Amino acid sequence: MIRSFSDIFQVTELRRKVLFTLGCLAAYRLGASVPIPGINAEALRSLFEAQRNSLLGFLNIFSGGALGRFSIFSMGVMPYINASIIMSLLQGAHVLPYLDRLAKEGELGRKKINQWTRYLTLFLASFQSFGLTIAISKMPTPGNVPVVENPTVGFYLLTVLTLTAGTILVMWLGEQMTEFGIGNGISLIIFAGIVEGIPSALVGLVGLLRLEEISLLMVLFLVAVMLVITGLVVWVETGQRRIPVQYAKRVVGRKMYGGASTFLPLKVDQSGVIAVIFAVSLMAVPLTFAQFSPEAPWAQKVFSFLNSGGILYQIFYMGMIVFFCYFYNSVSINPNDLAENMRKWGGFIPGIRPGDSTANYIQWILERITLGGAIFVALIAVLPDSMRQSLNAPFFFGGTSLLIVVGVALDTIGQLEAHLIMRNYEGFLKKGRIKGRWFNVGT
Repeated sequence: MIRSFSDIFQVTELRRKVLFTLGCLAAYRLGASVPIPGINAEALRSLFEAQRNSLLGFLNIFSGGALGRFSIFSMGVMPYINASIIMSLLQGAHVLPYLDRLAKEGELGRKKINQWTRYLTLFLASFQSFGLTIAISKMPTPGNVPVVENPTVGFYLLTVLTLTAGTILVMWLGEQMTEFGIGNGISLIIFAGIVEGIPSALVGLVGLLRLEEISLLMVLFLVAVMLVITGLVVWVETGQRRIPVQYAKRVVGRKMYGGASTFLPLKVDQSGVIAVIFAVSLMAVPLTFAQFSPEAPWAQKVFSFLNSGGILYQIFYMGMIVFFCYFYNSVSINPNDLAENMRKWGGFIPGIRPGDSTANYIQWILERITLGGAIFVALIAVLPDSMRQSLNAPFFFGGTSLLIVVGVALDTIGQLEAHLIMRNYEGFLKKGRIKGRWFNVGT
């Protein structure tokens, strides 16, 4: 494994991609630590300490602590993700025929859709930054110390402009990492924000252990649970349902083609971390509207529902994750196209007629494996609330954070593996052979 990581820096192009990605992540972390002027840091810290177990506290973890500092990158990539959700929903539901035509125009159409997504991100960033600024300036703190002393119109305008510009800059950094770096830039930004809080969480846990506020047995139990959950997440994220495909023999001139047996891999959790990120982003939308009038009765009900962590909240959250798992599959995988391409190349699934029967069979399998993967992801996502309620865990045990960290890490390592193997380097997995069959084993 160590040798494989050292090989990364032996390939000039790959080394450039990795260093560029690390540089962009460093720039993001630097901006996340720059606070907006005019904020009472102590009052803001006490506010987020009181909201640690609420949705607002989770969004703070999601932003890598930038929201808790009220920095220039406080909103992170949330407006961009919301804009992507809206564009995907409009395209998937065939609401706008114009988007459908763009989606069929290949690379040019994709660039045009990305451009409209950026415009929508700018609008949502302006709207959400205004709501966040009003909420932070009016939200009561435990000591009744205002976060902002006598906010003026100039403070609101400067803060909204700064937060909006910060979101656009983060979006640009993510796109640059995706194009010129390694991995998915937006996912890596969220990954970096979550990983940034791990050292402080470990230090806090050690402090609680020294003060004897938590027993050593409880710490060992929580660590064991985390390791087991991590292993299960890796197992599900890498799990596949392989559909056997047989290609008929064809004679072209004097040569014979086909006759090979292969398989069509369908991942158990095809959406990966996308469904979780979409669900969290959409859950934050009602919170944004409630921030405009936090004293209103309807806003108090929204805050109470989102911060309660009750059974209705967990069911709603799990339902959102399951919905986006199916929605992502419907957008990314088209069984009709798979069946048609298979038919054109003389392929067929043994026992299934080509054409519509093959498409229906693929759809039938896809719906069932997606259900299992979506339920697993949803159960892991609500694990933190269950841990706090049943075991009274004194720190945030993030199931959603764990899903994102593991998913992004696997995707990035997979891309590094592909680059190394393509250049004849040994990857992170090496080949083994037992009884004439090749398989991959960890180094």
